[in-house]
Amino acid sequence: MKGNKKSGPRSVNLTVASVDLWSVSKMALLLSVALGIATIVAFIILWLVMQATGTLESIRGTMGEIAGPESAEEMLKLLGFGPVVSFAVILAVVNVVLMTALATLFGFLYNIGAKMVGGFRLTLVDD
Repeated sequence: MKGNKKSGPRSVNLTVASVDLWSVSKMALLLSVALGIATIVAFIILWLVMQATGTLESIRGTMGEIAGPESAEEMLKLLGFGPVVSFAVILAVVNVVLMTALATLFGFLYNIGAKMVGGFRLTLVDD
């Protein structure tokens, strides 16, 4: 006869008492760079679709009617491929810096909160 052995999956209760800020920073940097690359690619694809469907020409015509042809051409230079990609790159770089800094700050705040209330309790189950 065997002893009293529990049947079913094993489970372990753990508490996340703190997070390593360097690990949080590295992971946030990797994820934000990936999101930045996706942002640039999305801007390029959106611009190509707008160019292929004639949306940019429609905008050019509408702006010409509103502001006059000369003013419209000056404003529409901002909708060229170069300025759009430049804007996307600047936006991606700013997002990388901000998201990495904010993730590190939130990790720091989590560590402070975990010291006060004990952190997150997790139950891990072995299937």
